[in-house]
Amino acid sequence: MNLLNIIEEIEKVDPEFNDRISPRRAAIRNITSFGTKVAVAALPFAFTTLFKKAYGQTAPVSVADVLNYALKLEYLEAAFYNQGATSSLAFSSTEQAYVATIRGHENAHVTFLKNALGNAAVAQSTQGVNGVYDFTAGGTFPTVFTSVDTFFAVAQALEDTGVRAYKGQAANLQKDANALTAALNIHSVEARHAAAVRQIRRMRGGAGASTKPWITGANDTGITAVNGNYSGEDNVTQGPVTITSLDGVGAKISVSAATESFDEPLTMAQVVALVTPFGVK
Repeated sequence: MNLLNIIEEIEKVDPEFNDRISPRRAAIRNITSFGTKVAVAALPFAFTTLFKKAYGQTAPVSVADVLNYALKLEYLEAAFYNQGATSSLAFSSTEQAYVATIRGHENAHVTFLKNALGNAAVAQSTQGVNGVYDFTAGGTFPTVFTSVDTFFAVAQALEDTGVRAYKGQAANLQKDANALTAALNIHSVEARHAAAVRQIRRMRGGAGASTKPWITGANDTGITAVNGNYSGEDNVTQGPVTITSLDGVGAKISVSAATESFDEPLTMAQVVALVTPFGVK
């Protein structure tokens, strides 16, 4: 049985098959080079696994769909900071400056994505109720615009989720270099927002006193209502490597350090479920 010949035959009817399985093809080539009974016995399993990974995933999401998904999230964040900046919240001068800066960035992201999508851009009026969001998330955060602490707690959850949302869609933009570059540029700015908001919560003390500028473990906000936003952030395995098995400074790398060192992606479905209570559709 020559699996490489089989693969070549499949490529004749599915020209994209090679792209689907790369670099898995190299793995199959390595297995077939062993020339042992063990390797031969492993071939059917390896080939089955290859097919599952090549065809067992959902159809690729279009670039326009990804950008509209991003636009919906940016609409949400821009509206959040727009409302916060014009509310009666008693921000300190430092906090007010941060809110103004982040507000400007989020509105710039909205403008950029709308221009990039042109007529294909989803209208902001389709979100929430005629474009108006429920930032209490159905009553989960009733004091979001009357308590500065609640405002920044919600901001932290939104920003952390935004970072993971952009990371989760990078693979769907790989064939469009311009879109990928733009998305990663926005992703990095969202990460800066998240770090800034987290630092503000730390400086304010109270429930956010132990907050770091980066995510430690899973949900480190102190708010159980946003557990889902941090699902998977306690992952300590990157690729084939268990980070906590590596040598650190004087000891193995700790779980805290391992989780702080890597952001984890969220799928589109996961993110949509998380922001639906605010009115994102």
